[in-house]
Amino acid sequence: MRGGDARSGALFSYVDLEARVGKSHPLRAIRELVNEALSSLEKEFSALYSPMGRPSIPPEKLLRAMLLQAFYSIRSERQLMERLEFDLLFRWFVGLGVDDPVWDHSVFSKNRDRLLAGDIAVKFLNATLEQPRVKRLLSTDHFSVDGTLIQAWASMKSFKPKNGVDEPPSEGGGRNKEADFHGEKRSNETHASTTDPEARLYRKGRGKEAKLCFIGHALMENRHALFVDACLTPADGHAERMAALHMIEPHADRSQTITLGADKAYDAEDFVNELRAMKVTPHVAQNTSGRASAIDARTTRHAGYAVSQRIRKKIEEGFGWIKTVAGQEQTKFRGCERVGWAFTFAAVAYNLVRLPKLMAAPA
Repeated sequence: MRGGDARSGALFSYVDLEARVGKSHPLRAIRELVNEALSSLEKEFSALYSPMGRPSIPPEKLLRAMLLQAFYSIRSERQLMERLEFDLLFRWFVGLGVDDPVWDHSVFSKNRDRLLAGDIAVKFLNATLEQPRVKRLLSTDHFSVDGTLIQAWASMKSFKPKNGVDEPPSEGGGRNKEADFHGEKRSNETHASTTDPEARLYRKGRGKEAKLCFIGHALMENRHALFVDACLTPADGHAERMAALHMIEPHADRSQTITLGADKAYDAEDFVNELRAMKVTPHVAQNTSGRASAIDARTTRHAGYAVSQRIRKKIEEGFGWIKTVAGQEQTKFRGCERVGWAFTFAAVAYNLVRLPKLMAAPA
């Protein structure tokens, strides 16, 4: 018998929101990990808020909503609030009831900015990795490091002389006038962006175009290719090596020697010597393009060197996810601190996407 095409729904629903999410849904395992990590950050959250005044958006719900924004490639807070309005799965993950009102997108953004002061993104990453079932997946001996360019939220037209002298743009009307930069010499010493002064003009290599950008850095453990540290710096030729030393140093404080895999950009004598002084074996790719490599047969003769060179490339998978899915290829924030917070938070989201399958796999 054919059922009727009834258009008017019931006024009340007696089905629990928890029952509407399948038991095998991947967000269930992720939500469990997230809740455990957020519970351990209770003191950090309390320190950011005043004991008086009107209640704000709970930081736990705010962070869960931001994770959904990264998981589902939602471009803006306005679209995220619209999705929370009608999507029961989103409401369940964040912790909102069916009848709970959704926040205004501007209020959500202002409450998110409060979390910058407590460096919550880094603490959230550490709290996730410190869970016993996650910690057993991590390698403590073998790591890889790399950097990637994060394009700034500023156009090349905003890159103007620091002394204020600037020729008017060529023909063209309206707010976004045409400009011809052909033959003009511009550098970070003489020019700066009026939109984001902390962004720097940088190019990835010879023959590549120069962009206003930052450099995001990540430290990956080699067993399951999970990010164990992440940070962001202004674009600079020495930034990758300096950030690598900063991230590997806490893991090198032990009697046993560890290894660090990296690409040719890290093949510098001072960097290699610094690693060896910290009892870190530099598994760095050799750069022999018109020069002598700082890595010799003492390192390359071991089988572990070839393994590190193969595994270190997996860090690019994480960068690809962060930039395409989590939307960090061109940041929506300004300033090194805010962009770095978003980059580190995206690294947490990448780990959370991969952890359910890794924990379900046999040991």
